[in-house]
Amino acid sequence: MACRISELVLGCHDPELLARFWCEVLDFVVLDREDGEMVEIGPREGFGGAQPTIILSRRDAPEPGKTRLHIDVNATDRDHEAELERLLSLGARPADIGQTGEEPWHVLADPEGNEFCLLRARIPQL
Repeated sequence: MACRISELVLGCHDPELLARFWCEVLDFVVLDREDGEMVEIGPREGFGGAQPTIILSRRDAPEPGKTRLHIDVNATDRDHEAELERLLSLGARPADIGQTGEEPWHVLADPEGNEFCLLRARIPQL
């Protein structure tokens, strides 16, 4: 038996803000909270499913030598451009990391500046 990813941890300044953002982006719900220090979000069916949960953990300052988590997302119920518009309306913004414009994805940043990519239809549409 192999391991599977059960949770992803993202250090951030405002766990509540990012929990709201990522819950809207991924259609997740809040599964757990700890006194403003941590919010865990995940699929509506809860822990232990096929998708990992995301733990948003308060970090008041960046930790030297630690990298931030990079998340890739795919639209599941609409086309790529419609999903891009939805993400932008939720507070995502375009991020420039040196891409050429020819990439088959969009690089975006969440409300705290954490970069993520909207990929083009790698996951079959539902």
